[in-house]
Amino acid sequence: QVQLVESGGGLVQPGGSLRLSCAASTSISSFSVMGWHRQAPGKERTLVALIFSAGLTNYADSVKGRFTISRDNAKNTVYLEMNTLKPEDTAVYYCNGQRRGYAYWGQGTQVTVSS
Repeated sequence: QVQLVESGGGLVQPGGSLRLSCAASTSISSFSVMGWHRQAPGKERTLVALIFSAGLTNYADSVKGRFTISRDNAKNTVYLEMNTLKPEDTAVYYCNGQRRGYAYWGQGTQVTVSS
């Protein structure tokens, strides 16, 4: 059973930073793509950032220049570095991985940006 476990969420003031981690129970090299999505209250889940096995990345326009996705294959972990956070970044952040035709999701971690 493949598991993805997120951590690193919390409460931060506008303009602050957080780093989210997604630890996989298996080698992340076996995933064709991994990513972060988020869901704000009353809204649909949307894509934040993707990182492909070859290292290419893709970001939602709303986070370009502020968020950075990266992966550490040795630690089987994907990260989301979030800077210059805004109140509209408040959401539950979910890790996602695509592997052998299946999509895996973590349980989510809450990020709240508020003064």
